[in-house]
Amino acid sequence: MFDKTEYWLKMAQDDIAVAKRLLGSKDYLWMGFICHLITEKSLKAVYAEVTNEVPPYDHKLLNLAKLSGVLPYLSDEQKKLLGRLQPLQIEARYPHHREKIKDGLTDEISKQIFDETEEFLCWTKQWLDKSQ
Repeated sequence: MFDKTEYWLKMAQDDIAVAKRLLGSKDYLWMGFICHLITEKSLKAVYAEVTNEVPPYDHKLLNLAKLSGVLPYLSDEQKKLLGRLQPLQIEARYPHHREKIKDGLTDEISKQIFDETEEFLCWTKQWLDKSQ
């Protein structure tokens, strides 16, 4: 595995613990933001492995999936997760979006986002193992 791949995976794995603590404290907006970062870093690990290059400074998950070549391999549920996480990266920072997004992050939805993000990281690791 390419060193940069391991770097991105390690950062994503470290962030899972942070997201889990935020979920436990019911800080769902920040948990969602961290879940976006986990998924972004997972996709950047794939990009680094596939291209042997530093990933682009891009935070759009579907675009990173496309650039890394995994978009065709993602399930509909995984693509839905990427779409669900995207607003948590930028829009959740701005006051006119923040409250609306925060209101939509119920206990159930937030737990689902966390679980699906954790599964996505596991899927990424498996995908990388198969590609070697």
